Amino acid sequence: MDGKMIGPGPYRATKLWNETIKLFRGGMPLKRHWAHFRSYDNSFTASEAVDYLYVLLKHNQNFGPEVTRYQSLQLLRKFLKNHVIEDVKGRFGKEDFDDNGRLYRFPPQSPLKPLPQHAPVAQRKLVPQIPPWHDCEETQVSNRLPMKPLVLNSESWNKRHSIAIGEVAECKLIRKRDLTPKNVVQIWKSMTLTHLQGILGLQSLDGLLDSKLLRPEHIVHNVFSVNKQGIVVLKNRAEDLPHWVLSAMKCLANWPNGNDSKQPMYPGFERDVFRTVAEHFQRLKEPLLTFHLYEMFVSILGLLPKQQVVVEALQACCLLLPPPSRRKLQLLLRLMAKACHNDTLPPLNEAIGTRTLMVQTFSRCILYSADEVDLDELLATKLVTFMMDNYENVLKVPTDLHRSVEEHLAHLRRAQQIKYAGTDTDSSVESPPHAYCRQISKEEFEEQRVTGSQGAMVELLESLIKDKAMSTKDKKKKLKQFQRSYPDIYHSRFPTPASVAAVFPERSQRLRPHLVFSTLKKPLQPFQRSWSFRS
Repeated sequence: MDGKMIGPGPYRATKLWNETIKLFRGGMPLKRHWAHFRSYDNSFTASEAVDYLYVLLKHNQNFGPEVTRYQSLQLLRKFLKNHVIEDVKGRFGKEDFDDNGRLYRFPPQSPLKPLPQHAPVAQRKLVPQIPPWHDCEETQVSNRLPMKPLVLNSESWNKRHSIAIGEVAECKLIRKRDLTPKNVVQIWKSMTLTHLQGILGLQSLDGLLDSKLLRPEHIVHNVFSVNKQGIVVLKNRAEDLPHWVLSAMKCLANWPNGNDSKQPMYPGFERDVFRTVAEHFQRLKEPLLTFHLYEMFVSILGLLPKQQVVVEALQACCLLLPPPSRRKLQLLLRLMAKACHNDTLPPLNEAIGTRTLMVQTFSRCILYSADEVDLDELLATKLVTFMMDNYENVLKVPTDLHRSVEEHLAHLRRAQQIKYAGTDTDSSVESPPHAYCRQISKEEFEEQRVTGSQGAMVELLESLIKDKAMSTKDKKKKLKQFQRSYPDIYHSRFPTPASVAAVFPERSQRLRPHLVFSTLKKPLQPFQRSWSFRS
């Protein structure tokens, strides 16, 4: 009866609809029933269907114990409308379904809904790249894998490692272009979507939202334009709740000490105040979580019962809301939570408790689909219950995301680049855009590391050996420097002393005069004067 857990991903509501129908059709007991002096095999009464579906949904991990019997009745009405069931005379669609003894049966045809054909492509991550000093537009790169080093050609290696061989070109540090406000907000948007996709563990955000419809200014406003309690502060007061609604919400949230207007209190006063708040939110043209983000929030429900992960996902997703919607959501959830835990607040409804009343009253104000998805009530109830119980954490700014973005922006602002003399032919002409690293696989990186980097150094070594314009003394000096920096490449080229001697052959040396004298058997005798100049 538990069924399988439908995890996060696109079209989760449709998948849940089909899964619920399969479980209901496969487990609903069918019997022979009598009606109007006639027997009907493989049939069931409306009350039997409500009983079974109610137990089924309560014990299903996709819905949980928050489901009520009335919601089960509402779902069976949608089953009848969509021809999941029919009465024993074959009627469906416009017929009413009530909790009574009327007989129903399953039609022979399949009532399952097909998934949309434009399902997202698998094995592809939509992670926005963040170009550091150009206008930040979203591109498709990987997020979770680290960036591999850029493979350089021989010319780049020569320039990069010229210090090792004593050939350092003249260079200077150039400050990169400052980040504009547009760059900053685009980085916030890109990194927020990346963070959210990583939490959901999805290959793509396709089918969940259209990033082009998201305004990055909203994210920045929701992060920084807040009061001490973390509630969004609006620049345009016309977008805020009316003052009388704010006053009514404050009255209930701080009951019995929230009546700042000192209005006379009478029996049932708190119920009228609650009705005033409920009617205002029920008249909103769009739910607080917006139509655009409906699939995203429904997908987050697939992460339950991983409570901490759901909190992190909701934190990131709620940053995408327009600031007025986020502020109203913060105030409403705070009211709901405080009312549920306020023992001094009189019952707002005689039939149901305050907690159930809050969820049933405001679920549709917070989440529902523009296309009236068949499971809207059940999904909204589950999500709103969780958000109400964890409202203090759900609507916080994600600490990890905030720190990551600030560190990234700080890095971009202090980043510098090196320019070598002679690289720019015309200083008046703007240099071409900077080339960024591309992601490669580990195997490709190892192959390029050997064929690229080591190959370039081998080529550099050979150019030193064959340089005829360099003196032998200078050449030996540079080769010793190369040997200290790259011993493996040096020894592969000169494995033995003989290989070194082949590059530097010894020249024949001339015999010095004292060596000639030493070859004589008898040393020369000193000159002796044999006669005198005197007469």
